[in-house]
Amino acid sequence: MNILIACDSFKDALDAPSVCRAIEKGLLLANPLTKTRIFPLSDGGEGLSDILNFHLGLKPIEIEVHDPLFRKVKAHYSLSADGTTAFIEMAQAAGLQRLSQEERNPLKTTTFGVGEMIKDAIKMGATHIILGIGGSATNDLGIGMASALGWRFLDKNNNELLPVGENLKKIEQIYPPFDSLPHFGNNSQDIQFEVLNDVKNPLLGKNGAANVYARQKGANTQDIKALEQGAAQFSKISNWLHG
Repeated sequence: MNILIACDSFKDALDAPSVCRAIEKGLLLANPLTKTRIFPLSDGGEGLSDILNFHLGLKPIEIEVHDPLFRKVKAHYSLSADGTTAFIEMAQAAGLQRLSQEERNPLKTTTFGVGEMIKDAIKMGATHIILGIGGSATNDLGIGMASALGWRFLDKNNNELLPVGENLKKIEQIYPPFDSLPHFGNNSQDIQFEVLNDVKNPLLGKNGAANVYARQKGANTQDIKALEQGAAQFSKISNWLHG
């Protein structure tokens, strides 16, 4: 019998290769003559970098970034052989696995470290960023990531806001405007972004980001309401800038 073992990770338990190996071990205990092949998978969440390295033989780049609570941690992303494409796993910097159960609160967490990874990849020469966005501990709508790349988010008194979920509803100005990306050294080439995800949720409403995902990141009902209000405010300001 030939069996292909293709599994994703088990959140807060095992990474995908470990899941595959555990299943393989059980199958071989049951029938030593079984022929197995492991093929770990990812949905774009935690473990994506290791999966891509496993299958594609990419070059891992380790850097120091900030975790969801602004603490410095080691994280890694991967570069293609020619150095032009960077594969970045959001969860490396902003993942749930970075926090204990008691620390999880999407009002207080940030994607700042994700922006640091993107910035480093661009400085390394990457012009194509492939970003897996699953498994995060955040609901800041990417303002932390943008802040690390040079954006500023201001309140009604022109005070710069800490880029965390609870401050979304306070945003009144965004600088620089969306059509003006910051420069990175001598790299003046256009940067192409692709996002890997497996959902189609809208920003707002009962199927929106806060209502569907914030609770698993540590939010309670009141927190979800605040995050929904913040998302509505951010949408309004973003549309005004584009309008």
